[in-house]
Amino acid sequence: MMDKVHIKYGSVPHTDDNGKAFNLGGQSAEYFFSSDASALIEHTDRVIFVEDDDITYIKDGSLWIKRLDQHAKTDTSVSRDIITLKMQLQEIMKGNFSSFMQKEIFEQPDSLLNTMRGRIDFKTNTVNLGGIKSHLEDIKRCRRIIIIASGTSYHSGVATRQLLEELSNIPVVVELSSDFLDRQTPVFRDDVILFISQSGETADTLNALRYCKQRGALLVGITNTVGSAISRETVCGIHINAGPEIGVASTKAYTSQIVCLVMFSLMLGGDRISKQKRCQEIIDGLKELPARVKEVLQLDPQILKLAEELSPERSLLLMGRGYNYATCLEGALKVKEVSYMHSEGILSGELKHGPLALVDRDMPCVIIVVKDNTYTKCHNALQQVIARQGRPITICERGDENVESMSYRCIGIPKIPDCLTNILAIIPLQLLSFHLAVLRGLDVDCPRNLAKSVTTE
Repeated sequence: MMDKVHIKYGSVPHTDDNGKAFNLGGQSAEYFFSSDASALIEHTDRVIFVEDDDITYIKDGSLWIKRLDQHAKTDTSVSRDIITLKMQLQEIMKGNFSSFMQKEIFEQPDSLLNTMRGRIDFKTNTVNLGGIKSHLEDIKRCRRIIIIASGTSYHSGVATRQLLEELSNIPVVVELSSDFLDRQTPVFRDDVILFISQSGETADTLNALRYCKQRGALLVGITNTVGSAISRETVCGIHINAGPEIGVASTKAYTSQIVCLVMFSLMLGGDRISKQKRCQEIIDGLKELPARVKEVLQLDPQILKLAEELSPERSLLLMGRGYNYATCLEGALKVKEVSYMHSEGILSGELKHGPLALVDRDMPCVIIVVKDNTYTKCHNALQQVIARQGRPITICERGDENVESMSYRCIGIPKIPDCLTNILAIIPLQLLSFHLAVLRGLDVDCPRNLAKSVTTE
């Protein structure tokens, strides 16, 4: 899945101030070149990250790094730090699972716990994100917050936009990286811009970052990869800490991104007296979150039966609103990515503005109806689907007899604060996409035409 080149030479690399690697005692050494650090962990935990315009080569058993000056058309020698990876070999092995995607779905109770570890003190009910602490006051004074991302990372921004606005009282805009650049969007010095990327190397997001840097905005990175380009080029940031994600279709990184953005929201609104009760409710929910995720994962046999029923279908509609509109977008993306079934995420408030024409007894529809401030409106959408002879598959709060009685199939999730329901609701859809792909005999870890890290526009 990752390009890797192995070259063996007879010296240990150590970069001096002139950029030349010299020998240390004539010890045996090997050099590996890879597009991703996780591909090297079985050989070494010591890596050097090269940057754009770096030229790296080996000569006479020594490593050289030079930097190309594109304007002067010359190169200069540079030094790069050797980084020790905090990654274990077992983290990038499948273990007892049939694929990396399945493993990463079932790792989410642990990955979410790791994302919160050392950042939320459940005894004092406080949140501390060390990577942004020194810039927190500047962020609170900003004119607006812009979230820029692509694909799954964009959906994590949509999933948390409502909470961020609620707790901070700051306008929040979520932008697709490519569209943001195409429009040459105005950016101001008092804007705070969050760049979200699992790999930290997404080309469109990086280009948007450099565009915003020229305009003086405060840049915040949210990535899962230490030493990535986004983490190097932003002023401050948050490491997702979800662990290595090998499968092309992102699962655990998505839920950890949501938790990072929830913690970011809590830091912005935590000192407001009017928000104390709400913040306490969310922190209590985060404490229970890993256990609630385990409960949802136990629904896997039920999801498999549903996948067997849906496998012959050619299309799938997913509907929701509020915090779970992003769940529909992300669930549809997962189904498309790995099972190659056409799927579409729809804001249920837009149902009568066109998408309702698609609904009949032969069109599978997934509707998310959870007990938040959109419950009545989502319930109305459910009734609209039934009135067109649709057979709705619902994701609702466990024990909601009203919704269960109206459903063709029903998936019950545990009760949790509304802003965290999108984490529990996406897991059945991740499992569904996985089982659909397996039933169709497809490679879930390497979908056709796709790459884990999108490094070209």
